Amino acid sequence: MTVEDPDFNKFQRKLIRADAYRETCVLPECSEPTSAASLQGINKRFCRKHYEHYQRHGSPYRGSYKAAELQSARKAARAWLRSNRDSQGVLAALERIRILYRSAGPHVPAYRLKGMLPKERARKAWARLRDAQVAPEKILLAWLSVNEAIRTDTNADTKPEFRRVQAAKLVHRLASGTHKRWERERADGSKHVERLDVYPRSRGRILRVLGEDIERAMEPLGLD
Repeated sequence: MTVEDPDFNKFQRKLIRADAYRETCVLPECSEPTSAASLQGINKRFCRKHYEHYQRHGSPYRGSYKAAELQSARKAARAWLRSNRDSQGVLAALERIRILYRSAGPHVPAYRLKGMLPKERARKAWARLRDAQVAPEKILLAWLSVNEAIRTDTNADTKPEFRRVQAAKLVHRLASGTHKRWERERADGSKHVERLDVYPRSRGRILRVLGEDIERAMEPLGLD
């Protein structure tokens, strides 16, 4: 949404121009105006580029961990989980994940999520994970892997939000999307298969809510 959109009224535009038009992005290496100052949004901390980056990754400067970056972290996480599988903390964390599964309500196809609030979209992500029979251990492993990656990353964003978003992105990917296939008959009598593949968006407030769910579930582990 920009200030040129009809949803912005004249009063909002005046407020933005009055108190934000001189502001620049808070990142030291960036001299671009904030999205509010450039009239490309209402954020008064980051420029448009860094705000979009923050929305997707949970940090205005650190990108999401790639598979190669997580490889050694996953290995360490699996080793830790093997050694602590029967501990009270792990058992309690797994049960909390199962509770999230049970309380997620009915499954909703990905193409019907539009218009739902982030909290409800997060619940439906848990429903997709449950119905896809994703083992709770995989959720726990995702959290442990991100924890280890951040611990060993010299350029990590150590704010809790980055940790939550990174874990949520891994878990959200496990939930996948909605996939349908059906057969149609052409006019000449031949048949062909059509597909519908819809993936929920992995950015914004939904990642924060999902990350908070995961973080609360992992509290019994007692990790920093």
